[in-house]
Amino acid sequence: MDFSQLPTPCYVVDEVLIEKNLKILQGVMERTGAGILLAQKAFSMFALYPLVGKYLSGATASGLYEARLWAEEMGDVKKENHIFSPAYKEEDFEEILKYCDHIVFNSWRQVEKFGIRAREAGKSIGIRVNPECSTQEAHAIYDPCAPGSRLGVTLQNFAAGAEKGFMPDGIHFHTLCEQNSDDLEKTLDAVEEKFGRYLRGMKWINFGGGHHITREDYDIPRLERCIRRMQDTYGLKVYLEPGEAVALNAGFLVTTVLEIVRNETETAILDTSAACHMPDVLEMPYRPPLGNAGIPGEKPFTYRLGGPTCLAGDIIGDYSFGERLREGDRLVFEDMAIYSMVKNNTFNGMPLPAIAIRRKDGECKLVKRFGYGDFKGRLS
Repeated sequence: MDFSQLPTPCYVVDEVLIEKNLKILQGVMERTGAGILLAQKAFSMFALYPLVGKYLSGATASGLYEARLWAEEMGDVKKENHIFSPAYKEEDFEEILKYCDHIVFNSWRQVEKFGIRAREAGKSIGIRVNPECSTQEAHAIYDPCAPGSRLGVTLQNFAAGAEKGFMPDGIHFHTLCEQNSDDLEKTLDAVEEKFGRYLRGMKWINFGGGHHITREDYDIPRLERCIRRMQDTYGLKVYLEPGEAVALNAGFLVTTVLEIVRNETETAILDTSAACHMPDVLEMPYRPPLGNAGIPGEKPFTYRLGGPTCLAGDIIGDYSFGERLREGDRLVFEDMAIYSMVKNNTFNGMPLPAIAIRRKDGECKLVKRFGYGDFKGRLS
């Protein structure tokens, strides 16, 4: 099966491109001794978890279900399983203890509520800190250092909690989003300035996610200097938990043109929805790359690409093409492995895209198809 034979819409994840990213991340681990974890919130395609586990230290979860997914799909292969949540539910916590090795809390209150139980169960305990150092410019919605942030403990609150005598094994911070290692270096300056005096008695530090390590212009040597800085100065084990970097530029979304609508501009209505199948297009917002297409006016024929829902703003973007689009044409969006499958929805009763893997021999294997039952099963 190739792209032309796949049902549409369909996500396709390329095994060769995933492995290319994993090898880059593994290289960082081998040169520095750092642990790198898959952040499942960005990429939870469990059919490829055995491949991910071959290269990385483990995974990190945002809640019970992700933690359980990693544990179940890795089976008898022992890999680290970390978790962070802004607040844990009492009814979930015993099961979290079953699956997770490292448990990161968001407040001293959460540590008081669950920390002793977790430590008695042999788990490594961490607390998320807020270094109050914003490096976000383009994506304010993703800035956990913004004033009034609910994510992480500020120095003032950390000091008050530390006085009570319960010290975690490590600290966690996550302040980046699709950024380079110069922003990590700046953040580490703030972390050391505020929390350095607490680090010498700890075992590990987690740099969180948002590191675009597998992007072509990413400064890996600077990243490795940041890692060694924490190792050499404080004797800490260093963790990173990228999500996007694992599957960056490794996936596609194949779609079909259903109709061409003309009203001042020409709009191609696809069987793929920005609102349902690529919600980051509207949330970030951003314009996803599209194979063989250009920016508006670059090529002879420019079209606005829109989805089939009733949302007037269900628009993917404007693209130009070398030839006129026609009903039945297939288009292939790129970089569609990350924050797509994990965020899609069935608004307007839209079917979820199928999921396929392009194997190393170039053949596409369909691994999942969704139907009416998946839509109905979410409702009551």
